[in-house]
Amino acid sequence: MKVTIDQKSGFCFGVVNAIEMAENTLNDEENLYCLGDIVHNGMEVKRLESLGLVTIDREQFFKLQNCKVLLRAHGEPPSTYEYARKNNIELIDATCPVVLKLQQRVKKAHEEMQEKDGQIILFGKPGHAEVVGLNGQTDDKAIIVENENDLQKIDSDKPAYFFSQTTKSIDEFHSLASEIKNRSTKKIQVKDTICRQVANRVPRLKEFSKEHEVILFVGGKKSSNARFLFEVCKKTNPNSFFVSNKDEIDTTWFYGKSSVGICGATSTPQWLMEEIAEIVAGY
Repeated sequence: MKVTIDQKSGFCFGVVNAIEMAENTLNDEENLYCLGDIVHNGMEVKRLESLGLVTIDREQFFKLQNCKVLLRAHGEPPSTYEYARKNNIELIDATCPVVLKLQQRVKKAHEEMQEKDGQIILFGKPGHAEVVGLNGQTDDKAIIVENENDLQKIDSDKPAYFFSQTTKSIDEFHSLASEIKNRSTKKIQVKDTICRQVANRVPRLKEFSKEHEVILFVGGKKSSNARFLFEVCKKTNPNSFFVSNKDEIDTTWFYGKSSVGICGATSTPQWLMEEIAEIVAGY
């Protein structure tokens, strides 16, 4: 069985940076709080928790005092920083530079739209960590849209800025942007804020999926990026299967096949793809 790992799959820069910051801190500390899963991959979260990383939710965070807390790459709203300042919490801020820049742009656009009785529209998944952080820049007044059905929430007689969560589909973003413009009577400023580290994986995965008889996409069940990229593989190669760990591998997938490609999301660790590749190679 020939097994190949896609060398362009795996952690993006923002995730690598967050994990390195966690590991470096844990070299000197017995434990470290992390606000939310540091990455949407259960296997990697377990590995870091074994080193002393303690994952907490927002409710738990707002009860803490006098400690250290890691902020993951997804970013946080201003309220998180305000609470930390008032309660002697040292923040280890691993917000991805791409997300941080987007937060600043959204905040500035919100201030402009307030003066013009306008709107901020965000293309993203409601409740997603990055979207929560972005919405916080607008005092939680942004209109969050995930598909065309959500466009009814937009006031077509008000000007707007249209931004995107960094990990969304470029095609879907521009399709929604076109529809919003068509419905609006005022100026809509469209800002394509999708991270190209993520977007550029789409053509690469289409090519990779064509090169192998079977594709194993390795990703976390909580990862929006993983689900999106897996669908890219599945549409290109119907013999594509989603696995989160080695226990989910089904040997029947490989009957009569001689070539298997292993790939993953921006939240998929290299060590996990290698572990699965080694097991598949033994079939």
